[in-house]
Amino acid sequence: MDVKIIENFLNQAANIMSEEKTHLIEEDSIVGDGDLGLTMSDGFEAAAKSLSDNPQKDCGKALYFAGKAMSIKVPSTMGTLMASGLMQAGKALKGKQELSNQDIVILFEEYLNGVTHRGKAKIGEKTFVDGLYPAVESLKNTKTQSLKESAHLAAEAAMQGYYNTQGMIAVHGRAATRGEASKKLLDPGALVAALLMKAFNLSIN
Repeated sequence: MDVKIIENFLNQAANIMSEEKTHLIEEDSIVGDGDLGLTMSDGFEAAAKSLSDNPQKDCGKALYFAGKAMSIKVPSTMGTLMASGLMQAGKALKGKQELSNQDIVILFEEYLNGVTHRGKAKIGEKTFVDGLYPAVESLKNTKTQSLKESAHLAAEAAMQGYYNTQGMIAVHGRAATRGEASKKLLDPGALVAALLMKAFNLSIN
């Protein structure tokens, strides 16, 4: 696998975030300020466009520059978190022109690390982390299978992680002001994680 897999992933992410823009706005309007759909669609569009405008052979540089473009386009809280994930993954894979299945695990593990380092969220605090963490664990446990199968299982794990946020008490953002009442709500950030893993699954031929 070469940098084409990164390009395909970001193009799929841009398409899905655009398709789900209204849904994300509706979900975020319940617990936040309602700008999540715009932020994610604009942000991932900028990330994907950065690679079409400036093609890279180095997978790490592709991810890093995509994150940089996203951070400039959508400098909001969530935009910054997603950009941090891309940039951290880029640093971890710098110099790689070919990616193994293990490198894909590293990509998403470092994406998660970048987000948690920037946002300080932990598992169980009803955030994006609760969607991506189970996907990363799934990738670690299925790395001996075909990448397509691993990606499919990771996407399912991320979606289940999103559903599992119902019942958690929000610790961060406006949702946290609801206290116990936040338990009945699903977290839109975790939905973003599920959509990202769906995008990756679709990007594998």
